[in-house]
Amino acid sequence: MDRRTFIASAGTAALMAGLQAAPGSAEPAAPLSRDDAALNLLFDRIFADTLDNSPQFCTQLGYDKGDRAAAKSKLDSRGLADTAKDLARTKAWLAQLEAFPAAKLSPSAALNREIVLYSLRNQAVAPESFDIDSVIRPYRIFQQGGSYFSTPDFLNDAHVIATLEDCDAYLARLDAFATQLDQDSEVQRARSARGFTAPDFSIDLTIGQLEKLRNAPAGNSGLVGSLVRRARDKGIEGDFASPAAETVATKVYPALDRQIALMKELRGKTQAGAGVWRLPQGDAIYAAALAQATTTSFTPDEVHKMGLDQVAEISAELDMILKGQGFTKGGIGERLTALNADARQLYPNSAEGRAQLIASLNEGVKAMYARLPAAFSHIPTAPLEIRAVPVDIQDGASNGYYKRATLDGSRPAIYYINLKDVADWPKYTLPSLTYHEGVPGHHLQISLAQESKDIPTLRKISFFGAYSEGWALYAEQLSDELKGYADPLERAGFLQSFLFRAARLVVDTGIHTRKWDREKATSYLVDTTGFARPRSQREVERYCTQPGQACSYKVGHMAWVRARANARKELGTRFDLRYFHDVLKSGAMPLTVMERLVEARTKAVSG
Repeated sequence: MDRRTFIASAGTAALMAGLQAAPGSAEPAAPLSRDDAALNLLFDRIFADTLDNSPQFCTQLGYDKGDRAAAKSKLDSRGLADTAKDLARTKAWLAQLEAFPAAKLSPSAALNREIVLYSLRNQAVAPESFDIDSVIRPYRIFQQGGSYFSTPDFLNDAHVIATLEDCDAYLARLDAFATQLDQDSEVQRARSARGFTAPDFSIDLTIGQLEKLRNAPAGNSGLVGSLVRRARDKGIEGDFASPAAETVATKVYPALDRQIALMKELRGKTQAGAGVWRLPQGDAIYAAALAQATTTSFTPDEVHKMGLDQVAEISAELDMILKGQGFTKGGIGERLTALNADARQLYPNSAEGRAQLIASLNEGVKAMYARLPAAFSHIPTAPLEIRAVPVDIQDGASNGYYKRATLDGSRPAIYYINLKDVADWPKYTLPSLTYHEGVPGHHLQISLAQESKDIPTLRKISFFGAYSEGWALYAEQLSDELKGYADPLERAGFLQSFLFRAARLVVDTGIHTRKWDREKATSYLVDTTGFARPRSQREVERYCTQPGQACSYKVGHMAWVRARANARKELGTRFDLRYFHDVLKSGAMPLTVMERLVEARTKAVSG
């Protein structure tokens, strides 16, 4: 699919040799060789080290119990020294894995080693080459980044309250939150001195969210209310409100005040412009971000043209549907805008309307579950909850996103939808969003990997945006094939979703390599997709501060579609959709590796 080659063709031949000859074959799994077992032990050590150095990740996966129970009282350390420490750990594990003798590994173990190597090398790029946390998230504090944004959500959702000890651990973490905020401020000040400060409009959003978190009386803070409410619901006796409010008032709020003052100071100093071209080594940062986000070596110009071509193709298909529904005046964006404003498509912008909208999403998930057996040999069991984005962070949050369940099943997966303005969500657009975030999208893909018996735990938690987001877009298309859209307008919503992701390719490269400003990028998105301007602007603001990430969706989708088309062409009547989808059990991976794996599985079936 591009110019990057991950391993030699001999590796593909070995992979083919190690695959079962046909779907449904019942051959027993061979015992692990000594080399495979040794590799898995190394993976286990890397995984354990990751947990030991990230108490929050420990909680997110449900590992904050037993020998790691102490993690539940701690938050991650995010100071200046931690970046260097994390890089040293990454490079140490990378050196061990690179030196690991690979010649006698089984094909599946070789694949695991290749993918983990790829991940570790990517982790080292940002701190080693640019002295930042991530090329895709180059700013420590922005409207979607920083402890102020993520930790309250983490405490409310990931930190399970079931016992008195859990309440005490929450209070300890609340105390640690103040330290974390000050660490972020320390890092942001140091990096701003080197030119790494978010754009002015991002800082405005950030300050607004910081002030919203800060300005509630301590006793009414969501940080306090979350603990009190959940302890009460579990019948846990004790006065948790007083110590929590005291910590918020005397430690968290002063740290927030310091951070607000810092961001106001930086607001007057940040460089003009929206893209990372304004940063030191900005072009190199964007090249690295695009490579990591898409797991390809496409250039910005290639991605920009790809987006323009996809916009034209999808718009033509939408044109036919809209004309058939009586929307004939103006361009595609204008007609979709008119459809978005149709009162019949809107839930009331009220608490009742929001409740109705979420109820409709749950109904959609339930209906799709009944269709899944036609396309999947195994349906994951992890439950899925649908929630509105917390009000405290909705101004800067994405329109929709997914959080995986714990590995031990103690906390369900959550699909969030931003309901700041219900008018952002016309009814015809909602099914495709649910199929993307829920099933057969993120929830099915990630849950299948987490339940897989075929990959080590380290691989179960790996993330490749182009693979996962590409799958989620493919899931929207698959849902069309499974008759998941009730009428032509819902199908138009699915195509609008595709149009939106194609337009992102144009916008992201436009912002970061062609110096588009926020207004030009937003106008292009509105005119092309017909999405409401406030929603489109929130998206653009995300692209400005997270370069490359928006490109992962459509590039990934095209890879999944291409892989399936090639397999179907090769196998003809022997093509089995459920067997094709079983590749998900191998976990997330770079796109080119995924396509090579599908090709090998296909050849193993074709003989």
